[in-house]
Amino acid sequence: MLETQDLTIRFGGHVAVDHVSCAFAPGTLTAIVGPNGAGKTTYFNLISGQLPASEGRVLLGGQDITTLAAPLRTRRGLGRAFQLTQLFANLTVHENVRLAIQAREAGRGNGGGWGGVDFWRVWLDRKTWLDEAQAILGQVRLSDKAQAHASRLPHGDQRKLEVALLIALDPKVFMFDEPTAGMSVDEVPVILDLIRGLKSRPDCTILLVEHKMDVVRELADRIIVLHNGQLVADGEPAAVIASPVVQQAYLGGPAAEAGLSAEAVGTPPRPLPAKQGGHPA
Repeated sequence: MLETQDLTIRFGGHVAVDHVSCAFAPGTLTAIVGPNGAGKTTYFNLISGQLPASEGRVLLGGQDITTLAAPLRTRRGLGRAFQLTQLFANLTVHENVRLAIQAREAGRGNGGGWGGVDFWRVWLDRKTWLDEAQAILGQVRLSDKAQAHASRLPHGDQRKLEVALLIALDPKVFMFDEPTAGMSVDEVPVILDLIRGLKSRPDCTILLVEHKMDVVRELADRIIVLHNGQLVADGEPAAVIASPVVQQAYLGGPAAEAGLSAEAVGTPPRPLPAKQGGHPA
């Protein structure tokens, strides 16, 4: 469904993602882990089109999308949730989801295309879309806040709303960048249940950047490890977590620089040497 071939980006003399080749199959959830600055979010940005690649290719369903802008990649089937929520702050919760549905249908040729679309008038005869928006809000447990403005929601509810927008777009590939970040213990299960539901779909490909290893162990079919922009481990969760590149890191010692931070594998953190001249990823 999704493949990167020698995907690379340079910022001056710094290589933030270094010739990463990886393929992701339908019906799987792949967790992408690594220490801060490893290149995880930058890798996501290259896949979804927020950053242009210096080298390499991105393929979606076998089609080369490397040169496409982010909105066009979304319309091809790449859905992305960000570390920082990206919402229509001055619209209601229900309006946010309604517009995501309309964007999806416009991309499929069911909404008259983007040119000259009246975002408000068209809803008068689109009851099925309105009902779908309300049903999605029920999935993320925001039905009672449908008429609240997105800007008024607490952080946890904003995260849930962003997942609702992603579900409304119905992409082929779901990309979650730390979806539970900043959420309370009570709110996290809602997001995890939604991801479990998506994972049960045989046509759904999920990429997940997550620092909480209990979440990774529970959800992931596969883990890939990035360090200094390079792919250093790839395999089943138990094997990757037990691998020397991970074990050396959280046990400490001279080899720690070659692997993950202890925080990333769910153990009390040990400080790693600061990375000089790095680009935040």
